[in-house]
Amino acid sequence: MGGRVHHPTKLLTHYSRRHFVQLATLSTLLAACRPPREHDALTQNVVDLSPEFQWQRWRGQEVSVLLNDHPWTAGVKPYLADFEALTGIRVKLEMVPEPGYFDFMETMLRQSPVPADVFFLPMDSTAYRLWQDNLLQPLTPLINNRQFTESSYNLIDFPEGFRFAAMYPPAQPAQQLFGMPATFEAYILFYNKQLVNRYLDGQVPRTMTELIEAAQTINQIGNGDFFGAVMRGVRSDAIIDTVTGLLLNCWGPEPTPLPHNLWFDGDWQQPRFTDARVVAGLAAYAQLMQAGPPHVKEIDWPQATQLFQSGQAAFYIDASLFGPSYETSAIAGQVGYTVLPRSQAASWTGHWLWGLGMAQQSPRRDAAWLFIQWAISPKMEPQIAMTTGGAPRFSSWLTPSAYTEAMNIDYALAVQTAMQTSRPTVVLHPQWPQVAIAIATAIQPIYDGTAAPVAAAELQHHVIQIMQEAA
Repeated sequence: MGGRVHHPTKLLTHYSRRHFVQLATLSTLLAACRPPREHDALTQNVVDLSPEFQWQRWRGQEVSVLLNDHPWTAGVKPYLADFEALTGIRVKLEMVPEPGYFDFMETMLRQSPVPADVFFLPMDSTAYRLWQDNLLQPLTPLINNRQFTESSYNLIDFPEGFRFAAMYPPAQPAQQLFGMPATFEAYILFYNKQLVNRYLDGQVPRTMTELIEAAQTINQIGNGDFFGAVMRGVRSDAIIDTVTGLLLNCWGPEPTPLPHNLWFDGDWQQPRFTDARVVAGLAAYAQLMQAGPPHVKEIDWPQATQLFQSGQAAFYIDASLFGPSYETSAIAGQVGYTVLPRSQAASWTGHWLWGLGMAQQSPRRDAAWLFIQWAISPKMEPQIAMTTGGAPRFSSWLTPSAYTEAMNIDYALAVQTAMQTSRPTVVLHPQWPQVAIAIATAIQPIYDGTAAPVAAAELQHHVIQIMQEAA
């Protein structure tokens, strides 16, 4: 995720008396996100950055930080001066917007000398490929060394699935951590309350079929002035996590273990794009695109988000981290948040992570790790996450806390409910970006009128060829 959109500096709203019942519900949901009981002592007391730890050990150095133009970046920027005062290390910050960030980042990592020490790491197949190419510095030795990491730093505070997202080799005893979770996103439904109240009598669709019908109805009424839905429709692998989130909802409770996720049947030579659940998910995505603007096939997340927050779309399925920006936009107070309308008996979704990684060839590893440790510390992580609503630490979601008390209560409920059935959207294979583009490409002919089973069969054949060539 990322890009140049309006990024708030804080989430809006504080709890009032009318929120007490909702807060009790949120507390119940938050309790489900706590670590196991044996870890309670590690997480129930958030410790300030330790004054005994020698934060000035590398005073006078400079650390180069490469970040996506992302809400997390907007969150960390106001605190960079605090890091410099704490450590005596100067931060040289460079920001690159999407979609150019990914190519820029990989080019940077392959240069000698490497121009950035710390960088925003997509914790998916990109991180896996970078690890295979020996471009990532392992962080485990630094975390385990008390000379480099303060004693209060608590790795168990991160959910296991978040930590394992960038631990390589996958599922091996000797695996090490190569990225620290910085922010996560789950895929939820945003809706415009004014349009839903006016044209749906305030009834938010409960099923995916109802959502598609409602979006198409509103789209016809809007006649180009406003739209039933807006979705990412561009032919790019950048949309694949949103697509996967929706597909996981159609997939239902059957396990989707990594590295294959739902897309392969336990074998890279056995894609399952003709599975009825996958076909239904691809069709649903295309049908929601059909309820959107005529140029939807050119829309990525910045355009989709701008259109929704200008009040021109009734529904929008995408990353939860966009929620905070709506509370400071033209539709502040008019946005509803909920989990994906169910395709089966329950709602399911996916999640994706951005993290911080270190360049393997960084000549300033000590200072670089100090920056990563500070930025994702128990103290700083929830403050920075005020702009994303995606704090990856358990402790940030425990109540009472400034993080949960500062966010919109409906948004918090939606995200926390989604987390209960959320699964990774990651696929760990070097050819996954190519397959992801093939999936995005296959959705477009369905949008244009091709029958979903026909497009899925063609996609199945194409992916088999991709994987055979990679074998």
